[in-house]
Amino acid sequence: MAYRSSPHGRWVSPGLLDGLWRQLGVDTALATVLGGRRFTTDVERVLFALVANRAIVPASKLAAAEWASNDVAISGLESMDEDQAYRAMDLLVAADAQAQVQEAVFFAVADLLNLEVDLLFFDTTSTYFETETADEFRRHGKSKDSRPDLPQIVIGLAVTREGIPVRCWVWPGNTNDNSILPEVKDGLRGWRLGRVVTVVDRGFSSDKNLDYLRRAGGHWIAGEKMRDGSADAQAALSRQGRYQTVRDNLRVKEVRLDDNTGKRWIVCHNPFEAERDQAQRTAALERIEAELERIRQGRERDAKRKTKGGRKISDESHRLAECALRDHPSLGRWLRQTPSGRLAIDRARSLPKNDSTASTCCRPPTLTCPLRMSRLATRTCSKPNAGSVTSSPPSNSDPCSTASSHASAPTCCSAGSRCC
Repeated sequence: MAYRSSPHGRWVSPGLLDGLWRQLGVDTALATVLGGRRFTTDVERVLFALVANRAIVPASKLAAAEWASNDVAISGLESMDEDQAYRAMDLLVAADAQAQVQEAVFFAVADLLNLEVDLLFFDTTSTYFETETADEFRRHGKSKDSRPDLPQIVIGLAVTREGIPVRCWVWPGNTNDNSILPEVKDGLRGWRLGRVVTVVDRGFSSDKNLDYLRRAGGHWIAGEKMRDGSADAQAALSRQGRYQTVRDNLRVKEVRLDDNTGKRWIVCHNPFEAERDQAQRTAALERIEAELERIRQGRERDAKRKTKGGRKISDESHRLAECALRDHPSLGRWLRQTPSGRLAIDRARSLPKNDSTASTCCRPPTLTCPLRMSRLATRTCSKPNAGSVTSSPPSNSDPCSTASSHASAPTCCSAGSRCC
């Protein structure tokens, strides 16, 4: 029996998924972590049924149990109920605290797809629960779904350069990004991944985290926003040098600062986004000028008029309009208040600035292909800013450290640097 797995017309059979499940060794890995304990219902089969349901017709645990019992034939499982589904998940969480199942599945996939794990991209997200009650795990925190009113959890995922998942983590909803990177590095220490470059965004790029990633010869790439006012990033941006074109929307430039950190900074510039930002800035200023002119004309008009009682018309409505403009989430930052209390455009802030991100890298000498790293730099920035910066320690043995004509900046980005 086959089932439609998406509205695009693809059909998937539970038997096909079961064959892939066994080829990847998931059944064997589960048997290993669950040990010799005996259960009235095969836990591995219940977990497979939940995975198959999620892949084919995603539903609640109750609906998944009914689906597995009545709608499909799953080898080794005659029926199951909702309680067995929840118990199987609880057993898996308790038995696989060291992520042995994830490790076994990843290496099976790596062998099957001949993956080369030289880059490890890591990031977090959050997901909320439709409940007002928080507990020790579901907690209120900084929501990436714009729902701070609901309890949530934080989910972390490490993937390869091809986007293949390596391992996932789950933390309480009030966990801060800067506090989890050591746990991620320690959790992968025994996985025999070899010499890996860890790529993180600016949310993880504290000096403490980067020092931890550098332990035992580790390498990293980390993003840093130029607007954050980092002294090193500003110094890197001010250095002279030619950009190397990686592709139409990305130019890069390598910068070395005169310090003892050994970091390399890669300045990345997106001309298309720079033009878009300039157009948005111009439109915002024109909108502000029109609104200020409207308020000014209204104030002058009312100043010449009087009420029936001979009194001047109140200026309250114009002051409220100015307050609304000043507090506007996107327009207010272009304004300043004059000594007279009136609003005016802040010309210093309205000047074009570098919307840049800064990055630092620590590259292993094995990553030496400039073209390959140029492609990496393009993928690393899913939405490249108008400019970005990266830094990494020099390497005399690496041809990329001197091959500026081959876009050495992205190459450095690939192996241990602060990048976009």
